[in-house]
Amino acid sequence: FSFGGGWQSTAALVLAAQGVIDFRLFLFANVGDDSENPDTIRYVHEHAMPYAAAHGIELVELWRTTKEGQTETIYRRIMDSEGRRQTIPVYLSNGMPGGRSCTVDFKIAVTGLELQRRGASPKNRATVGMGISLDEIGRMKPSSAKPYEELVYPLIDLRLRRSDCPSIIRSAGLPMPPKSSCDFCPIRKLGEWQDMHENQPERWARACRVEDTLNAENARKGRPPVYLTRVGRPLRDLFKGGSQLALVDEDEGCDNGWCMT
Repeated sequence: FSFGGGWQSTAALVLAAQGVIDFRLFLFANVGDDSENPDTIRYVHEHAMPYAAAHGIELVELWRTTKEGQTETIYRRIMDSEGRRQTIPVYLSNGMPGGRSCTVDFKIAVTGLELQRRGASPKNRATVGMGISLDEIGRMKPSSAKPYEELVYPLIDLRLRRSDCPSIIRSAGLPMPPKSSCDFCPIRKLGEWQDMHENQPERWARACRVEDTLNAENARKGRPPVYLTRVGRPLRDLFKGGSQLALVDEDEGCDNGWCMT
């Protein structure tokens, strides 16, 4: 099972422990302790891993490594390249979304290497559960599976919605996990950015540094700026002086099941 550390994949972990779904291996691709929500990392280590071990389930944490054997994170890739390797989704000056490679490089590829190490191949495909619930059925993309895997959606098969996950998680005596996402992921609502600005200044500063770094590189090349929100203004300027933007209810959710589950 692709474990993201959020509501859906934690509910799936509980269902596996209860024997409702048949998954004994959960793979958590950590995109970086300097990139992922630190509360998610803490939850995985302090709650999800002990719970999995107590129920005979293998929950494995994975990282992306370079050819030199060094751990690579999304944040370090962007900062060490001085913004040349954008990696994350951004909004262009015209409000349109830009390209990205974060999910492929830091989730899909990392998990894929582990699956193949364990014997998955085009002739012996691994069954990979995705934490997409019924209310997010539009994110189902079984055709996006790699040759060594078959993607399945057990929460949808059970007709479970995201709103069903809290009762499942609490039934196991577990606290609710936080929302999983990178600190600088643009796929979040303005209200979430404001909450980060007001209550998690270290995460907010990290997101601002990423946006600043990307735009310093764009300026050097004579390109227009990019943004982490649809507002079309630098992130660090959004809530100056305690000002509050109209909290527009933006669309939310990654377009696949590898993130934010």
